[in-house]
Amino acid sequence: MNLDEITSSLRSGSQKLALQNAAIKNVALNAVAEALNINRASIIDANTKDIEIARKNGVSESIIDRLLLNDKRINGIINGLKAVISQTDPIGEEVAGWKTPNGLQIRQVRVPLGVVAIIYENRPNVTVDAFSLAYKSGNAILLRGSSSSYLSNVEIVRVIKDALAGVEGGVPEAIELVEVKEHDHSDVDQILTAVGKIDVVLPRGGKKLIETVVRNARIPVIETGSGVCHLYVDSEGDLEMACKVAENAKIQRPSVCNAIECIVVHSAVAEKFLPMLEEKFAGRVKFHADERAIKYLKSAIPATNNDFGNEYLDYECCVKIVDSIDEAIDYINSHNTKHSESIITESRANARLFQARIDASCVYVNASTRFTDGGEFGFGAELGISTQKLHARGPMGIKALTTTKYLIDGEGQTR
Repeated sequence: MNLDEITSSLRSGSQKLALQNAAIKNVALNAVAEALNINRASIIDANTKDIEIARKNGVSESIIDRLLLNDKRINGIINGLKAVISQTDPIGEEVAGWKTPNGLQIRQVRVPLGVVAIIYENRPNVTVDAFSLAYKSGNAILLRGSSSSYLSNVEIVRVIKDALAGVEGGVPEAIELVEVKEHDHSDVDQILTAVGKIDVVLPRGGKKLIETVVRNARIPVIETGSGVCHLYVDSEGDLEMACKVAENAKIQRPSVCNAIECIVVHSAVAEKFLPMLEEKFAGRVKFHADERAIKYLKSAIPATNNDFGNEYLDYECCVKIVDSIDEAIDYINSHNTKHSESIITESRANARLFQARIDASCVYVNASTRFTDGGEFGFGAELGISTQKLHARGPMGIKALTTTKYLIDGEGQTR
């Protein structure tokens, strides 16, 4: 990979985009949406080949689900892109403005970050999501997907670049895809040390990937987290609701980062709730239960220390019993990844205590953690779920790819 050549082209693309208004960028993005629709057969064909290779390599079906593209998912990708098009362009937005006593007019306005890199695993829909958000916010983007989705990503990027090249004002040099070779991560090292060439990098994937990027990067990182999410069933919770929410949060799509990995239950309701939960799950989930919870679950196996704080990304979860909401909060804060947490309770006081004390980007009351998603939050698409506290937190939409600068107008003032 010739990173100097790639980032030079991307920098040129970002500079062109920075001068474009929303109308011009939206025309280009609409062309991309049309091209994705027209070329869906070739995209699905490339994706089918990726999945065939993944299955031969023994990849689990839950991960295969993350790789899969079909007509329904391509429709979702296109709808997400159209939602980004419909959003207000943040570039040039005046965040604040004032006049100083000496007459200087100061305005704080939103500007693009510049050249953004994203390193991500498995999910080829991220290719379009990341591109669309970057393009609309005036940024060029370097995509480094995984080898398991490489053929899909190659075809998607080809479609995007061709669409941009074919429309007036399109900037095809605003997107580049890294050639990925299996078991070779030297390109990742180059990206992480590209000081002055790449303005920020976002890791999106499992714990190992995120830790590698955070540990080795010499350029700024927006950390997106793995998802060790919890559901706490309070002593004053509606148990039928808890079963319904647990089923959705664990079973609907267990391979994603906003699925729950641990169910924490107050001891006052454990004896009644856990058999209800086991019946609701109907053998679809393997329970790893602590020594108290296992007494109420016929099919559970004993949990080990490694189960608590583990991201299964599969039809498995751990179960823990606590004696108070304070114990639940302390346990969750010491085992989560600051992603998404939920409480089931009819107590307003407990709900607000949980939301105030839980350290996570998204904290729910009586709802599934599966709603932590850019589309569900109205962003259309997302770059990921930021679990850090600086610059961006939670689902990252368009504004997460902007910073601000101060524009100062004077009339000859000196200090």
